[in-house]
Formats: sequence, C-alpha cells, structure tokens
Amino acid sequence: MARERSGRTAQHLVLVARLRRLREGAGLSVSQAAEQLGWHPSTLRRLEQAQTSLDVGQVSALLAAYGAGAAEAGDIMGRLNAANMPGWWHPWRDAMDPWLMDLMSVESATDFLRVWDPGLVPLLLRSPAYAMAVDAVLRPELDEAARRRSADLLVERQQRLREQQTRVWAVLPVSALRCRVGGAEVMREQLSSLREAADQRELTVQLHGEDAPPHPLTGVPALSLYRVETPEIADHVVREGGLPGTADVWDTDSPVQEFRTMLDVSCVMAMKPTATDEVLQDEYDRQSG
Repeated sequence: MARERSGRTAQHLVLVARLRRLREGAGLSVSQAAEQLGWHPSTLRRLEQAQTSLDVGQVSALLAAYGAGAAEAGDIMGRLNAANMPGWWHPWRDAMDPWLMDLMSVESATDFLRVWDPGLVPLLLRSPAYAMAVDAVLRPELDEAARRRSADLLVERQQRLREQQTRVWAVLPVSALRCRVGGAEVMREQLSSLREAADQRELTVQLHGEDAPPHPLTGVPALSLYRVETPEIADHVVREGGLPGTADVWDTDSPVQEFRTMLDVSCVMAMKPTATDEVLQDEYDRQSG
C-alpha cells in the first residue's frame, strides 16, 4: 500500500537507485524486466522514480529477477522499512508546494547549498517576519494563517540544515538588502538576523555592489544548487521566479553544471566575504536612521 503523499525520502531515493543499477547490470530494460515479472512497465517505472512506496514482495521479486547477491539483497531488504517511513516534513505538507515536497528528500541529504536571489534576501536566510511580508505581496492568495504556517516551516528547515551541518553559500546584490520589505522594524530584524547567521562557520554571504558590472547571474531569478555527497542522489538546481508556487527543477548533469559555473563566476566577481559584515552593518544603520 502506498504511503500518504508526503514526498520521497533520501533513503527511498538511494534504494531505488540501487535497484535501477541492478536492473541495468543484469542487462534488462524497464520493459524487459517488467515483462519477465508479469508487470506493466509503468509499475516498474514508477517504482524506479520513487513515486510509490517500496513493497516487500515487489522488491524481493526484483532482486531475484536481477540475480542480486545474498549480501546486497539482504541489505536492501533490511532498509525497506526506513525507506518507507515519511520524512520529517510529512506534517508540514499542507504548507508546501508540490515541487518543494519532492525536493525535501534532496534538501535533507544536502551537504552544500548555494543560493542566489536578484532582489530579496534568499528564502532560506529570511527571518519569519520578513518571509511573511514577502508572501503577503508575492502570494496574495495565502491568508495570514497560511503565511504563518509557511514561516514556521521555514524556521524548521533552517534548523534542520544547521543540525545536518549543511554549508550554505549565498550571493546577492546589495540592492536586495534595500528592498523595503514589511517596514523598518522587519528590515532591521532581517539584517540583524543575517549578520548573526553570517558569523557562523556554516554560512558564507557575498554581495554585489550597486556599481558592480554585470555578472552571469544578472537578471536570473532566484536560484538554489543542492550538492549531495551521497552518490545515489544527483545534485539538483531549483530556479524560481515563474508563477507563484512553481519552480523549475533540474537534476541532470548539463544544466546543473551550467548553473554551477554561473554561480562560480558570480562569486568570483562579488565582494569578498570578509567585506559582508561591514556592508550589513552599514545597511542596518541606514535602515535605523
């Protein structure tokens, strides 16, 4: 029985990747393996894409069909229960857009996260009040309770990233710090929060000055690059900026590498991280004036 929709987990992604490799190692296509098992090809395809929970009987049949060794088969079967457990974000699914629900498996396994925003403080660095004020403008369909729920989820995501010691590297223009979101008090709180966070070893913030020349991310919507050390989980790039609640997500080598290169060059062209604290203090003083 498939579990209630809450998005796949990292453990689930790892196991389906191992099953896919076993099929390929056996020289079988999806259609050939499905025919051998008497399944419809879409059943196996959905299983390999982590769109359904991992049924014990199905997985056991796959392992036998692929000729898996006793040790590997035992290891995979021993991990099924954990892989089928819902992620920590399951209770928060009411506050997530569909693309985010699917991405949480990757975020929960991310070792290095790089973010860019052309006009605002990047989402994962926002204070709750700042995040709610942004949603009030960009997501007018959300009522205050929904905006609060989204902000609470953001705080939980930030805490989880700290606990898993994810390194975050953010780059943004100085002008993003001057976009007046939610009034002076909200802005001061956000700048203070950003200064405190930037003092932590896990966070690096770089800024592009207002008189800086164009760089590869100039005009590019909000962007996140998730770097995952687990070999079974591909790096992911998320680009927001379309219709509210939507995003483009890539996990294939070509777009991921292209966006990584854009981020690399943009960071080289930005101010050095050592200059960030002074700029944040200047902006705080300006907002307080």
